[in-house]
Amino acid sequence: MRYWLCITNRENWEVIKKKKIWGVSENRHKNTLLRTKIGDKVVIYLKQEKAENGEILEPRIVGIFEIASEPFKDSTPIFKAPKSSKERYPWRVKLKEIKLGELDFKQLIPKLTFIKNKKKWHAHLFGKAMREIPETDYKLIEELL
Repeated sequence: MRYWLCITNRENWEVIKKKKIWGVSENRHKNTLLRTKIGDKVVIYLKQEKAENGEILEPRIVGIFEIASEPFKDSTPIFKAPKSSKERYPWRVKLKEIKLGELDFKQLIPKLTFIKNKKKWHAHLFGKAMREIPETDYKLIEELL
């Protein structure tokens, strides 16, 4: 079994939560998604964003799911793409909810082993839709969520 940190924004988090689906881009992240297996665990990470009122929304862990299907392709537009793209995140897996909650990600950084450089922690996530994390980090998140 593998453990994955899936990186998304707040708008797509609502889609994930409602439809129980995770999706990634065709070109950049398809191969990572194809490495997943039914039963793998997925931790949903909301990246830092700026709200319309200018408020900074800090990064959070908001849920844990289990992968419940083999990867499949579906171009139905359900996810919100970045402004500069028409990406539909067509490579998808179905999810089964395990646990929802909210956890301040920055407080976790000192304890997470996959983040080697604690000062430049964002470099471990930048440009990724998902990344594999160690079981110890998964268990810590699951316990605290």
